[in-house]
Amino acid sequence: QVQLVESGGGLVQPGGSLRLSCAGSGLSLSTYNIGWFRQQLGKEREFVAAIRRSGGTTHYADSVKGRFTISRDSTKGTVNLQMNSLSAEDTAVYYCGAGTQILSAIRESRMYHYWGQGTQVTVSS
Repeated sequence: QVQLVESGGGLVQPGGSLRLSCAGSGLSLSTYNIGWFRQQLGKEREFVAAIRRSGGTTHYADSVKGRFTISRDSTKGTVNLQMNSLSAEDTAVYYCGAGTQILSAIRESRMYHYWGQGTQVTVSS
């Protein structure tokens, strides 16, 4: 059974940092494109960042570029999302997804095959 599990969410003050982690069971994350998406209350799921399975190139939404970093931890087989300079606008449930799509579809949530259950990130003072 394929499963993705996100961890690392929580409550952080504005300007603070969090690191999210995506772990997989029943699949090797290294053979998938891994994307991080977020969904705010009442809004659609939006692309945050992705790392390709081939070459490891990274992609970011403009809203997080320069603040968030996606990376693979080959020793743990996980994909991490380091989030710095957080603001209230970053409050959302964060999901990781695994897919095999081509580069042009890396930001499309519908192209990811597997999803985790999400982890809540709340930025508040």
